[in-house]
Amino acid sequence: MDEFEELLSMARTAYARGDWYAAHRNFAQARTFSELPTEDLSLLGSSAWWVGQVRESLEISEEVYHRFNDDGDDLGAARKALNLALLWFIRGDLVIASGWVNRARRILSQLPEGVEHGYLVYLDATVALDFGNLQPARDAAATLQEMGRRLRAPALTSFGLVLAGLADVRSGSTAAGFAQLDEAMLPVLAGQLPPEWAGDIYCTVIHACHALADLSRMRAWTQATEQWCEQFHGEAIYSGICRIHRLQLQSAEGGWDAAEEAIERTGSELVGRNNWVAGEAYYQLGEIRRLRGDLSGARAAYERAQQLGCEPQPGESLLQQAVGKQDAAWAGLCAALAGRDQLACARLLESAVEIALALGLQEEAERLCGQLEETAAVFATAGFRAWAGQARAAVLIAQSRHEEALPVLQSAAHEYRGLHARYETARVYELLGRAHRGLGETGTAAADTATALAIYRELGALPDVQRLDGRRLPGGLTEREADVLSFIAAGASNKDAADALFISQKTVGRHLANIFAKIGVSTRTAAAAWAHEHGLPSRR
Repeated sequence: MDEFEELLSMARTAYARGDWYAAHRNFAQARTFSELPTEDLSLLGSSAWWVGQVRESLEISEEVYHRFNDDGDDLGAARKALNLALLWFIRGDLVIASGWVNRARRILSQLPEGVEHGYLVYLDATVALDFGNLQPARDAAATLQEMGRRLRAPALTSFGLVLAGLADVRSGSTAAGFAQLDEAMLPVLAGQLPPEWAGDIYCTVIHACHALADLSRMRAWTQATEQWCEQFHGEAIYSGICRIHRLQLQSAEGGWDAAEEAIERTGSELVGRNNWVAGEAYYQLGEIRRLRGDLSGARAAYERAQQLGCEPQPGESLLQQAVGKQDAAWAGLCAALAGRDQLACARLLESAVEIALALGLQEEAERLCGQLEETAAVFATAGFRAWAGQARAAVLIAQSRHEEALPVLQSAAHEYRGLHARYETARVYELLGRAHRGLGETGTAAADTATALAIYRELGALPDVQRLDGRRLPGGLTEREADVLSFIAAGASNKDAADALFISQKTVGRHLANIFAKIGVSTRTAAAAWAHEHGLPSRR
């Protein structure tokens, strides 16, 4: 066996066991000796995708498509067109993906019905679902399950159950929907679906859990996806997506220091691989920075999220509210709510109630709160119930109906604790303090407020800490910026400060840029002098 054949043999063996790095390395090396057979070139393109070389993968896969087409292998060309459509959808480019769907459709229209026709039905239905059209998904679900039985194709049966489950979930039949999604995973677990398609199903379900604010299910499905990814060696696409979802959950629980850096790093790695999830990552990064008082950093993260196709709401409006632009905040949320379906509106409504109350728009707050309560009743998830309770309590307190607010808040606190949502739990305790204070129960009010303040401090939610305890750091610095400046004032290097604060040197540099802008200096020496003048302690 010559070296070319030996490399091909090693590459094929590695691919069969899911060792994507070894497969990619050996196929690529073999290609330097001679042109690869079409099937091997296809495997090279697939392994390139799995190790995160998305551009290379797409270019090679398109070359494979043209080879099939030139050789008159219509079925091979249709299969490759369908796979390219999926990869472009995952990458976040709907226009190019739709082009490949239409190529597959044109070819398949000339061929007898087969399994590939079912894949086309599935892609068409998922696009309809993305635009909120449930009936095409229901129709396709029935078609696919019938095709799956008739053609003995478990993948099509799985696709049908996925579509039926998602349609049920999005229409409010969450228990029935998730039961179908659980059943849909049986062929996946049995290895009866191509892994690219199986991974996309996992991600679709996790996204549905996130949209429903069902953090318990989201944890379970994220863990299941992580376990599925473990069978592969060198997989970079779905494991990266899982890391983002895991970090979203971590952000809810606390640990913002570690989450902030990890989200920024993993989000940047996913750009060009899965822009949808990369956009979600940058939105979550903006949320952490906003809650910590890093407003310029939050703004930059929201802008990046928007560039990647993720609408940065309600965070962007809450950021505008934080800098006193109440009218702009309200206008932004109203625009975001317009034209959305009931499920898509849910994530925005609690913030919309908050901003409406801040502007004195009592009737609007009542209307939006009622809308959120209706949504919570339909979808019946703990997250939606907690949001609705928090919004209703805020409205009741604004109406001086403090006693009525108490049981609503206690119920919301119970839901948030079950979700391990630390920041939201603190906000409910703050509202409990206001309600007890309104009833003249100052001791209980002080205890609730102290609980909220303790959680805010633990999380590093500086604006909330400052608002509750009345203290302000000089120069508008955040607590983390003050920490960094204290080290710099003592002569520490960026590396020293990073090591002491358990953050990266890049983050220290970004904090320094913000510090210089806020206090109006351009050198470390001037910043150190300013710190001494304003009583910030030096730290080493």
